[in-house]
Amino acid sequence: MSIWAYIFSVLQATIPAGTPLLYGTLGEVTAERSGVVNLGVEGMMIMGAVTAFGVAQATGDPWLAIAAAALVGGLLSLVHAFASITLRVNQVVSGLALTMLGLGVSGMMGKRFIGMPPRVQLKPVPIPGLSEIPILGPLLFQQDVLVYISLLMVPILWFMFYRTRWGLILRSVGESPATADAMGINIFRVRYLAVFFGGLMAGIGGAYLSIVYAPAWIEGMTAGIGWIVIALTIFATWDPARALLGAYLFGSVRVLQFRLQALGISPPLLNTLPFILTILVLMISAGEAMRKRLGAPAALMQPYTREER
Repeated sequence: MSIWAYIFSVLQATIPAGTPLLYGTLGEVTAERSGVVNLGVEGMMIMGAVTAFGVAQATGDPWLAIAAAALVGGLLSLVHAFASITLRVNQVVSGLALTMLGLGVSGMMGKRFIGMPPRVQLKPVPIPGLSEIPILGPLLFQQDVLVYISLLMVPILWFMFYRTRWGLILRSVGESPATADAMGINIFRVRYLAVFFGGLMAGIGGAYLSIVYAPAWIEGMTAGIGWIVIALTIFATWDPARALLGAYLFGSVRVLQFRLQALGISPPLLNTLPFILTILVLMISAGEAMRKRLGAPAALMQPYTREER
């Protein structure tokens, strides 16, 4: 295989590998834009994965499975929303608890599915005409429907964030909730909706793992993807368009984990690559000054109480 053919094969595999990351990151970007960090992404994604696989096995309908996974992710996100927004519990503690809950419950629910062959899975759907374009056709237009939807979500969310009244409200709540409240905006409703949307997207990202990317159920199959999503949100500077670039960058690292093993590089060492990149991103953005420079919402992780206006 020539070097160009090898590079193309890596790029072709990068898009499916980055798709669950993209779904999770778009959801987390939305939640954090409202001022709420949800470290429970890993738990919501793993619950989405086991739910999607179970529903697909029971019904044979992949779209019903995806919808069920999204709903489960959304409902779990409401647990975090209630704890962090209504009860004003520390968002980090609440998110970590949600991740542990998701990992534990998914492991219990998925025992019966271990080793079970998938009943259905989404297949690639080439787009007529576009799929025949040299290079770009096989790369972008011979993917499955969930990939196409994720790509459409990027410009839709970007437009909503920066060109609609809803986006202005969302960003104002994340920047200065007291000011937004004084203007008559329901801070709690906006934050609940943003966190719920983040849960829906995380659930879909988990569903993609178990019925498209690696159609099967394996306990702990998210393997830290939820934590990578948290770093990706910072890497993307809370912007949907940059989330696309970040998701595919991290996706390419995941692909290289497997491709480089053929060169004799230690698999455990390769498995650390995404997390090394994640740690570097988090270290760079850890300081308050750097967070402001990156454009983090000013009220991120700050609970809001109306009496404190």
